[in-house]
Amino acid sequence: MIRQARIHDVEAIQTIYNEAILKTTAVYDYEPYTYENRKEWYLEKIEAGYPVLVYEENNQVIGFATYGPFRPRPAYQYTVEHSVYVSKKSSGKGTGSALLRKIIELAEANEYKMMIGVIDAANNGSIKLHEKLGFEHAGTIKNAGYKFGKWLDLAFYQKELSGPGRLA
Repeated sequence: MIRQARIHDVEAIQTIYNEAILKTTAVYDYEPYTYENRKEWYLEKIEAGYPVLVYEENNQVIGFATYGPFRPRPAYQYTVEHSVYVSKKSSGKGTGSALLRKIIELAEANEYKMMIGVIDAANNGSIKLHEKLGFEHAGTIKNAGYKFGKWLDLAFYQKELSGPGRLA
């Protein structure tokens, strides 16, 4: 079941995100986030009107997705960058695909024009998922990050959405 996250889901979101930080190159951070940090992040997203979705299976949150501003300048107001994370033990079951589909649907309903995915270039599973859902490779920044003793390339993927019905 995919639903809007609630405050009591923040701990599960934190656990999934910290797992990605500590065990993967999906997040270019080194240190796990505190509960207070993730709670503040959640509240800021909700206050700004951005979705924070969770995928719940057997009453347990196994993944989450959100989107937010791509860049903080007015001309970018119709472009969003998304995030989708699934617990390691639940990956490969279609959870990420379902979450990404839903977040795209919400962005369409909110009249965004472009959705950006920023992916570690070695993350073939995420790249294949994005391509399957209509994202196109927009470019790669070589050696953009350094983690686990190696340089990492950052791939940008974009999906054009319908955009606003009319611009003011």
